[in-house]
Amino acid sequence: MTRLRFAPIPATLPATVPFTGPEALERQRGTPFVARLGANENGFGPSPHAVEAMMRAAPEIWKYADPDSHDLRHALAAHHGVAPDNIMIGEGIDGLLGLLVRLTLAPGETVVTSDGAYPTFNYHVAGFGGLLHKVPYRDDAEDPEALVAAARENFARLVYLANPDNPMGSWHPAPRITAMLDQMPQGSLLVLDEAYAEFAPDEAIPQIDPQDDRVIRFRTFSKAYGMAGARVGYAIGPSELIAGFDRIRNHFGMNRMAQIGALAALQDHEWLTETRRQVAASRDRIADIARANGMTALPSATNFVAVDCGADGAFARRLLAELAVLGIFARMPAVAPMDRCIRISCGPARDLDAFAEALPTALQRAQDASRDA
Repeated sequence: MTRLRFAPIPATLPATVPFTGPEALERQRGTPFVARLGANENGFGPSPHAVEAMMRAAPEIWKYADPDSHDLRHALAAHHGVAPDNIMIGEGIDGLLGLLVRLTLAPGETVVTSDGAYPTFNYHVAGFGGLLHKVPYRDDAEDPEALVAAARENFARLVYLANPDNPMGSWHPAPRITAMLDQMPQGSLLVLDEAYAEFAPDEAIPQIDPQDDRVIRFRTFSKAYGMAGARVGYAIGPSELIAGFDRIRNHFGMNRMAQIGALAALQDHEWLTETRRQVAASRDRIADIARANGMTALPSATNFVAVDCGADGAFARRLLAELAVLGIFARMPAVAPMDRCIRISCGPARDLDAFAEALPTALQRAQDASRDA
């Protein structure tokens, strides 16, 4: 009889992760990718001031990080015009989502999300014994009204919405989000993922009282600030809920150099402005490449573009596989009808040049394979 035994909830779960990393795929291929355009990383990189700050901090990496993230927390509070006790720093939005689910969801309680939305949130819900109820996208976007209706019907504890959205890049105007808040049932908490907020038009970002106990918002340094590997995210929410994170979080989970780099990045407004410009130009370039190959780029308020392949999910998967053979790492939505698209991250000219060169060949091979199937 083995001594090893999993607890009841994880014992029922598959040994999977929401995403297979490009590094694992490169090990399978036996060679690096030519262009890394699948993980919505910011290929334009972090602020040079952030890099310099982290290099200066490197000799003191023998020290633990400040468990309160005091300097970064206060800087973010000033940046957003809220109190420091409305801010919680954590190991990326992914880590904070896990803490939120653990903090607020009892086993057997219901969570509402969109079918095809960010899967890491679902992963945490399953890991803590929650019950997922999903509603379909509408017109390639999450459907706030349907989410609220499902929350009412299922007595949902949490309701997840990303604005702008991953994987489609779509976005809702701020009044639609605030209207959704007004319709939320008593006892439900809106989990508003704003990972791509810095790329969105101003009219997409609602002005919400940080003490509003109907919502918690999440932001990150992984996207616009180009620091995905540093794992720095933060939540904005009512002080009572934010204080609750201290009951369960890993108080020494933050990386000291990442804290210092994020603070420097936040203060470099010129770099953020230039990054936004480069991302906008990159979105236009991806749209041009798609158009030249008979495909359609969907409007995007993020640092990626969903490209409609004009067929079904089976064809899009073939196309992704052929792109991978040619050294292009990309991903696609997992759920129909969005899976007719592939998702291309914005990146430097060299990466998009490689994508533009590979795409016609990959398309032809995918079309040939479809005819032979």
